[in-house]
Order: sequence, then structure tokens, then C-alpha cells
Amino acid sequence: MSAPDYSAHLRKKAIRAYTVIALFAVLILVVFMISMNTGVIRLSPGDVFRTFFGMGTAKQELILYDFRLPRIVISVLIGMGMAVSGCIFQGISRNPLADPGILGINAGAGLAVTLFISFYPTAAAAPVFMMPFLALLGSTAAAALIYVLSYKKHYGLQPIRMVLVGIALAAGINAAMIILQLRLRPEDYQMLQVWLVGSIWGTSWKYVLALLPWIVILMPYVFIRARALNVLSLGDQTATGLGTSIERSRLGLLAAAVGLTGASVAVGGGIAFVGLIAPHLARRLVGPKHEHLLPASALAGGLLVIVGDTLGRWILQPEEIPTGIVVAIIGAPYFLYLLTKSKI
Repeated sequence: MSAPDYSAHLRKKAIRAYTVIALFAVLILVVFMISMNTGVIRLSPGDVFRTFFGMGTAKQELILYDFRLPRIVISVLIGMGMAVSGCIFQGISRNPLADPGILGINAGAGLAVTLFISFYPTAAAAPVFMMPFLALLGSTAAAALIYVLSYKKHYGLQPIRMVLVGIALAAGINAAMIILQLRLRPEDYQMLQVWLVGSIWGTSWKYVLALLPWIVILMPYVFIRARALNVLSLGDQTATGLGTSIERSRLGLLAAAVGLTGASVAVGGGIAFVGLIAPHLARRLVGPKHEHLLPASALAGGLLVIVGDTLGRWILQPEEIPTGIVVAIIGAPYFLYLLTKSKI
């Protein structure tokens, strides 16, 4: 392929990627509007429009501003955080099955939050802003252990070992959490069970403020490091040959992924498969270049979680299905499909 043809090919791929990213953004906006109209108490599009412009009733303002909008915003932020985290893990490990949930990172964050709920006198009154930090500690400890056990001196990070170690670690952490649950009060136990399956249980703006700084700070850093992630995806020997500082780049990106996972799990619980499905869907549509893949994955993850949350509130009204269950119904068959295609 000649140089002009190659440049035209790259421009065509870039235009396609930007089109897909714009389409994901539009779909999020559409589902956003639908989700604001979904609930036990229905608000028509006209009611939502009037409420936005200060012409709604006090009841409509309470429903929209104090309950639905915070939950919708949290859904999108959690989806973005988990999807970008999964994209990073897949790039670093060069393993298409890498995901914060499968690798045990979610479990580490969950253990920290379980300990918090177990020993805090009144879990409902616990400081919201502590939970992302505690979840970060748990996910960091899990990630560090996985990294150490998956790394071989002369071979680097082993992708297959990384998945196997993560699965084993998640099983052990889940067993520890079951033991801790035995000492919980009934109301705390019920809250924890709903949280563990993945539920957008924080429905106020303080939860948005607890999660937003992690997304705003860490996600731009990851986007800036997209080229380093491209190089790391080629393997350690190639990355070294291209002059990349492997360990520093890998640890920086891994820390960002762990931070995004911990903060998302602290607010949304153990929503599985988002970090697996969203990057794969984005990769099929925009290609493997992380300059396009990361933002596409973020928007795909936000779309997946907001759709899951909306369906969970709509299917069995007035009861709700936890968002994590809806996402798992979508994600489990896709995970099995990936296993059949994988060489592992």
C-alpha cells in the first residue's frame, strides 16, 4: 500500500471511530431521557421538560432531581469507570478475558467495603466519601497480589496466570466475605447482599460527588497514556525495543485502573462483565488503537449500565431487579462466547 493510500486508510478508520463514539454518546442521551421517564411514578417527557425549566410541581422536582437524576448519572459514571478499567487490564495483560470482576479486583474492593459495613456501628450513616478510599485500598491489595503471583522474572507478566490467579483470589475473598456476613445485623446483611450483586444503591448527589473526582482525574490520565498502552499491548520485548519504560508505564496504568474499579465498586457494587463486554464491543467497531478504543469503551460501558439500570427498574415494577443481574444476563452468554473463541 502506497503512502497516500495508507494515509487515506487511516483517515477513513479515524472517521469511522469518531462516528461510533458520537453514536454511543447519542444513544446514552436517548436512554438518559427514557430513564428519566421510567419508574413507579411515571413522568412524561412533557413533565420532565417542564420540571427542567422550573414549571414542575414540588413532587415532580423531588422525583427528578433527588432520586432519578443522581442515579442515572451514577450509572453512566460507573459504566465508564469499569469499562476503561477493563480496557486497561486487557491491554496490559494482552488477555481478551481480563476484566476487573474476573481478575478479582472487584472482590478486593468488595471485601474492604464488607469490612467497613461489618465494623461500622451504623452503616447507613457511614461517611460516603470514605467508601471509595476503602474500596481503593481493597482493590489495590488484590491487584498487587495478582501482579506478584502472575509475574515471572525472565518472562514478564503472564496473561494466563493473571486470569487464573484472579479467579482463585476472587474465590478466596468471596469465602472470607461470607464469614464476615455471619456477624452482620439483618438490615446490614440485606443491604450488603443487594450491593454485592451490583445495585445502584446510592441515589443522592453526595454519591455522585464521591465518585466524580475519581473519574475526572483518572480518566484523562488514561486517555493521555493511550499510546503507551498501544505499545504495551505489543508485548514486553517490542515495548522495550521501542524505548518504552515498561514497568513505570504498566504500574501507572494499573494504578489508574484499580482506582477506577475501586471507586465504581464502592458506589455501584459488584456489577460484573462491564469491563469485559464494553472494550470488546468497542474494539470490534473502532479497532485496537487505544486513542479511539478508550473513549469508545467508556461510552459503551456507560450505555450498558444505564440500559441495565433502566430495564431493572422497568421490568418488574414496582419491584426492582439489581442492575448487576441485568448486566450479567447480557454478559454471561457473551463471556461464554469469548471462551469458545479464546486459545486459553
